[in-house]
Amino acid sequence: MSRWNATEYNPDDFANRRHIGPSPSEMAEMLRAVGADSLDQLIEQTVPAAIRQADRLDWPALSEAGLIARMREIAAKNRVMTSLIGQGYYGTVTPPAIQRNILENPAWYTAYTPYQPEIAQGRLEALLNFQTMVADLTGLPVANASLLDEATAAAEAMAMARRQSKSKADAFFVAHDLHPQTISVIETRAAPLGIRIVKGSVDDLVANQVFGAIFQYPGTYGHIRDLSPEIGALHAAGALAVVATDLLALCLLREPGAMGADIAVGSAQRFGVPMGYGGPHAAFMSCRDELKRAMPGRIVGVSIDAAGRQALRLSLQTREQHIRREKATSNVCTAQALLAVMAGFYAVFHGPVGLRAIAQRVHLHAVTIADALRAAGAEVAPDAFFDTITVKVGVGQAGILAAAEQRGINLRRVGRDRVGISVDETTDAGVITRLLDAFGIADPAAAASAPAIPDALLRENDYLTHPVFHMNRAESEMMRYMRRLSDRDLALDRAMIPLGSCTMKLNAAAEMMPITWPEFGALHPFAPHDQAAGYHEAIADLTEKLCRITGYDAFSMQPNSGAQGEYAGLLTIQAYHKARGEDRDICLIPVSAHGTNPASAQMCGMQVVVVKSAPNGDIDLEDFADKAAKAGDRLAAVMITYPSTHGVFEDTVRQVCEITHQHGGQVYIDGANMNALVGLVKPGEIGGDVSHLNLHKTFAIPHGGGGPGMGPIGVKAHLAPFLPGDPRTGERAVSAAPYGSASILLISWAYCLMMGGEGLTQATRVAILNANYIASRLAGAYPILFMGNRGRVAHECIIDTRPFAEHGVTVDDIAKRLIDNGFHAPTMSWPVSGTLMVEPTESETKAEIDRFITALLAIRDEITEVAEGRIAADQSPLRHAPHTVEDLVRDWDRPYSREEGCFPPGAFRVDKYWPPVGRVDNAHGDRNLICTCPPLESYAQAAE
Repeated sequence: MSRWNATEYNPDDFANRRHIGPSPSEMAEMLRAVGADSLDQLIEQTVPAAIRQADRLDWPALSEAGLIARMREIAAKNRVMTSLIGQGYYGTVTPPAIQRNILENPAWYTAYTPYQPEIAQGRLEALLNFQTMVADLTGLPVANASLLDEATAAAEAMAMARRQSKSKADAFFVAHDLHPQTISVIETRAAPLGIRIVKGSVDDLVANQVFGAIFQYPGTYGHIRDLSPEIGALHAAGALAVVATDLLALCLLREPGAMGADIAVGSAQRFGVPMGYGGPHAAFMSCRDELKRAMPGRIVGVSIDAAGRQALRLSLQTREQHIRREKATSNVCTAQALLAVMAGFYAVFHGPVGLRAIAQRVHLHAVTIADALRAAGAEVAPDAFFDTITVKVGVGQAGILAAAEQRGINLRRVGRDRVGISVDETTDAGVITRLLDAFGIADPAAAASAPAIPDALLRENDYLTHPVFHMNRAESEMMRYMRRLSDRDLALDRAMIPLGSCTMKLNAAAEMMPITWPEFGALHPFAPHDQAAGYHEAIADLTEKLCRITGYDAFSMQPNSGAQGEYAGLLTIQAYHKARGEDRDICLIPVSAHGTNPASAQMCGMQVVVVKSAPNGDIDLEDFADKAAKAGDRLAAVMITYPSTHGVFEDTVRQVCEITHQHGGQVYIDGANMNALVGLVKPGEIGGDVSHLNLHKTFAIPHGGGGPGMGPIGVKAHLAPFLPGDPRTGERAVSAAPYGSASILLISWAYCLMMGGEGLTQATRVAILNANYIASRLAGAYPILFMGNRGRVAHECIIDTRPFAEHGVTVDDIAKRLIDNGFHAPTMSWPVSGTLMVEPTESETKAEIDRFITALLAIRDEITEVAEGRIAADQSPLRHAPHTVEDLVRDWDRPYSREEGCFPPGAFRVDKYWPPVGRVDNAHGDRNLICTCPPLESYAQAAE
């Protein structure tokens, strides 16, 4: 007999062998536990039949090898040129040590936002380095841990200035030499808030007629000037000054803080982060100390842990983690943590001397070019500049642009008779020779040695004085520093992160690889359209697939976070109503909605009306119908999340949509829970008019410790004409680049290609299975707060821990105890205070899910011990959690053993994760707000 046995195993089946965690036999065991005969039966019991889509997603799947070949083919269609376009985007050199150890390292890119600080000390230190770098270079004492891009940071600064200004004016001054995309986004954000934009040259400023002003320094065409007189005039009028600036330029130029600026914003892109056809890049904001509690975004601060040791945390985090609903002033949720970490490490890698050397080299290259052009008779402006000049070329503009392109260089078209040239870190003698040749200058230019910066504008103050920026920069030491920080963190490469609504699923290596290829990374977002043919083909195919998945007719890829997608979707709805001559301003939002939903509506100038929840967690249909009727012809929109944030499929979703449409409103379906819909339900077919998709959740872009994110919006055909326009010229621009963070769209496209239509559908089904398995296994130990009408949850479930509060056990205690088991806590106290929302995703194996269940059941036993009086709550391992190595080796006087405390059931024995600090004191950190690297002696004090 032949020993040949055919096998059904397909090693190239990415969906079932790589992305989806449970094996078929494990699924059968899990189905028995939940009491379903098959996966099909479970889906029938979970998803209402009335909303199920009729067609299948049927495109074929690619293998990993097939994907890489396809990506190579697409990459080859992009033409990588030397970009001298500038306008806020520059060539840069990513140090290979940072590329490999940060950007390509899942310990960094799969981490979650550091809301649980005990397991995030590494990325918190890296972000504190970033904040310190920004504060030092801008000369302002407080910086946040990044924003989405320079344009949105400028818009946030405008809103912040309005809140803090003592002026009664309703106008905001915008200097005309801001980057055009920044002006577009500012205008978008100003309109719904009733802010009047006044544009003009800096000399046109009338300080007593505005509440604030923003200046670009250096200007978009290269100009640098002392802004102190204008800032002084603003202050005399009770107004605030915002300076949009460039970190590399500030290594040489007098800093905004020294000129009296109140707020500084900009992009850290040129600190080692590729252009990526628009992003992702970390924007920054810094401000005067008096304004720090009004600053949007995340701020890393210094606190202490339970043993008095120094510990880092997100300061003032409740303003963001639980956004203040209809009282919100900003919907900032996603930052750009991974990119801020890269930029911070770039500064650590080079130190102040290295950064200054790079800045000097960039500047002198620009001077060399300007000198050569002037010597040839060209009219060059300005006289004082850092890295950017413009050259008047008259009717020869098209010819010069074409000649430069023939030599592999892109220049900026400025007006009808000028071209712009922006020099960067990658510029060398060869680039200069090719550039001058395009202007007909054949002789090699003599390298300049004298700067074109007036002495009065040269920086006098030191920067980056903290020891972290002066460490030995041998690669061995840098590598070890990055490793030490990552070892302090708990990311997806160590354990399951069961966060409800955040969908921390697998970010496959094959999906991530292409983003570091220069064919994708080195493209400027404003490069000529034909040079980005590969990008456009990829984006078009991703758009087509997302339309098929959602039932929508068109997409905008511009929003570069979920919250920004919400905002863009509501702006689209507003523009639609306005075009019909209708003045609608009421937005109905259920009490269970995401915290950013009412914040986004507020930012659009809408009046938020909150709708009640029924006892089972559904929208209270009677209350909804009543409030929709009262709104009448003022009803603009309803914002709902489906499945609901309570983790169930509501049977009434079609009725909600129908009622909204009867009154002329539009339905916004938040796409945060799309991981429960793909292949089963199309939001555009059940009544949705617009949805944003969190590509960093459902479609596999990694969370990155709090960004990058992408939140493109899909719309029905009637809304398509009102989508965001090109940020260089168009209306309703919400981001600085036309396709937002374009380079990471490749990750979601790769995910769709490797999963195939059937694989995407199976992922949804298994996500629902995994959640129901957890709910079933825990049901006897913990109350499961909301179940669907047939006793099933969607892709997440809410564990109610409120009953334990009467015994002195809090939701915090359970979250911190899970750290001892080697797990990140589920989403805490949202959408219901005192609960834990669990989402396992489809990527987790049964073994990992069982380990999590074991941990929670062991914690339940510890709660029982407290409830029965066998141990006091404040003496139990729950209250002392998490336990550190230092706890293990120090004197032990607790009523439970070291082993019980440090090695609870579910924890690994050999590969155990040890948090570097004990429970962090949040109140201490908010009372003593320190947001830059503390002096070295404080580390010594903490060690003592």
